[in-house]
Amino acid sequence: MRKNIVAGNWKMNTTVPEGVTLAKEVNEKLAAITPKCDVIICVPFTHLCPVNEVINSEKLGLGAENCADHAKGAYTGEVSAAMVASTGATYVILGHSERRQYYGETSETLKEKVALAFENGLTPIFCIGEVLEERENGTAFDVVKKQIVDALFHLSAEDFSKIILAYEPVWAIGTGKTATDDQAEEMHAFIRGVIAEKYGQEVADNTSILYGGSCKPGNAKALFAKPNVDGGLIGGAALDAESFMGIVTAF
Repeated sequence: MRKNIVAGNWKMNTTVPEGVTLAKEVNEKLAAITPKCDVIICVPFTHLCPVNEVINSEKLGLGAENCADHAKGAYTGEVSAAMVASTGATYVILGHSERRQYYGETSETLKEKVALAFENGLTPIFCIGEVLEERENGTAFDVVKKQIVDALFHLSAEDFSKIILAYEPVWAIGTGKTATDDQAEEMHAFIRGVIAEKYGQEVADNTSILYGGSCKPGNAKALFAKPNVDGGLIGGAALDAESFMGIVTAF
């Protein structure tokens, strides 16, 4: 059965001391409850080692926000999947809309990153989603399907089953706008159908698909109640332990 998951994406926020404090707060709050979902925090590269030292990895997963598309070499400033894994992290966000928009990441780039993540025992949280223009001109479903097909459909069913998908309507990230419950469910159901066409219904039914677009404590419960929404990839609300836990306990 697929898992319910709440994953925090801290983005380029917090210094190392601030990040360690935030991780400790989340860890302590998690220790006091039995969550009905897996909980993950994806933190800046600089934070991975010190955060790993202060969390209980049995209750709180740790991930990076990205990794390089090369295994090693003369790529100044890059951080490889092997480096990420060596910190104790077990997840990595790939294909986030901000990486696509600001750094020109393509499906070909992401194929390499997915392969390297797998080679190093990392679980990809793979992001897909449309911008406002694509939503408004009626091509959102075509765009999302193409992102999945081009970057992931070369994988075997076994490898595809290791991936967590995150649907992020780009127009709802950091804007305060949120897809309605029904809009999120419609796209999540469509994504599951695309997977079923390629890999069969069992693989589709076992794939966790998270919603990532201004998910907050106030709207998480309604979103997570939808049958095809398996949790959230949380941005701003993940930077406050109380807000983040409000989303975790929405399940």
